[in-house]
Amino acid sequence: MEVNGTLINYYFHCQRQCYLHGNRLNLEDESENVKIGKALHEEKYKDDKNSEIAIDNIRLDKLTAKYLTETKKSDADLVAAKWQLLYYLKILKSKGIIRKGRIEVIEKNKQNKSFIEVELTEIEELLENDEIPPVLNESKCKKCAYYAYCYI
Repeated sequence: MEVNGTLINYYFHCQRQCYLHGNRLNLEDESENVKIGKALHEEKYKDDKNSEIAIDNIRLDKLTAKYLTETKKSDADLVAAKWQLLYYLKILKSKGIIRKGRIEVIEKNKQNKSFIEVELTEIEELLENDEIPPVLNESKCKKCAYYAYCYI
């Protein structure tokens, strides 16, 4: 699987989730939180012609003359969202499209100001590994689409 924005996000959120999704084990269609996030996103952008733009292997939430906006249901993992947005900005820049990035959060719960450096090759190496990363066993795991896979 080619690296895309979802894998970038999952890499920072949970490497196990990244590995499973990248190796085509998709449990998101069964997740209530994913369904809620998609419904909120669809409602927010239902009449917006600048939303849901597909370029290569990425899908942009909203692109205007000034901003590339990535919309998230909550602010639970802003580090992952920032890296996903940076990846999208890099793809756009490679095509001669220069924009500022903006993350729009629908539900505000907490603030996470951490920032980490990474190379895209790290995700490719993770996906090629024969071993699935260990379970994180953190509170965020309870809302994950892969919860049943990891714990049941």
